Amino acid sequence: MTNLQWHRRGDYFVTVNPKAGAASVLIHQLSKANSQQPFSKSKSGDTQCACFHPNKPFLFVATQQYVRVYHLIKQEMVKKLISGCRWISSMDVHPSGDHLLVGSLDRRLAWFDLDLSNTPYKTLKYHEKAVRSVSYHARYPLFATSSDDGTVHVFHGMVYSDLMRNPLLVPVKVLRGHALAKKLGVLSCIFHPSQPWLFSAGADGKIILFQDI
Repeated sequence: MTNLQWHRRGDYFVTVNPKAGAASVLIHQLSKANSQQPFSKSKSGDTQCACFHPNKPFLFVATQQYVRVYHLIKQEMVKKLISGCRWISSMDVHPSGDHLLVGSLDRRLAWFDLDLSNTPYKTLKYHEKAVRSVSYHARYPLFATSSDDGTVHVFHGMVYSDLMRNPLLVPVKVLRGHALAKKLGVLSCIFHPSQPWLFSAGADGKIILFQDI
């Protein structure tokens, strides 16, 4: 298993195993101890990661270069996003459900406005090595990326209620604390659901909590 993501309501989570063919993506319901296979056949390309829309029955599934959005009730694809990346490594959906972050092994970070286009609104390239993880904060206008360069980058990402205004993306700070291990750096990062705290996990075997970002 290479990827696990929770639904924001807490009862469901999705797992990814790229080598499992049609069963590469499984959805699990914790309260009923039940698992289901949303796709009856294997999709084109190895699945890299998957995540839920926060308030709609949509599932985002990323292959190496594309992100497909599926309607789980209608069992159909509703959108295909073109990342412009060579190899997608991670993604996260904004709490509003209107924006998507995609990180890649070729150092790119793509921000999608899902109501605007199927190509990135903006592509950022701040890390020196592969981006391993991306994460939005559930309450604050923050997002973060972690990389094999051993750093975690924190950004201010303001989304406006006025649809005529584009999101404001500003780098805030670079967090350090992990050592490289076999050329791997910070493999995962995730925000606390309510506090301005960030957890990071590295190939050095450490989990670090950064507070009051």
